[in-house]
Amino acid sequence: MNKEFRIKKNKEFQTVFKQGKSFANRQFIVYSLEKPDQLKFRIGLSVSKKIGNSVMRNRIKRCIRQSILELQDQLKEGYDYVIIARKPAAEMDFHEIKSSLIHVLKLAKVLNKHV
Repeated sequence: MNKEFRIKKNKEFQTVFKQGKSFANRQFIVYSLEKPDQLKFRIGLSVSKKIGNSVMRNRIKRCIRQSILELQDQLKEGYDYVIIARKPAAEMDFHEIKSSLIHVLKLAKVLNKHV
């Protein structure tokens, strides 16, 4: 996923937290904020130190980024998304992470097509 599709600044994260809507399952929390003036969607990731060491946290972030890359055609444009990983995500492999993300994104009603 290109860096222009990422949320990096703390202020941008806080805007999504305050103004966006949240949806959750056991593994992930997704905040979504509609931005009509924005052409593409952007993703911000948050994986707490409570989940594991840096190797584990980076593995989870790589899996989430790859899942989003595979789902980018189905995701609605013009949104900012912040994905927060919860502790059970540490024991999951890539396919479980992807299916869990699909589940929570369907709850958020931000997937265009059926996956």
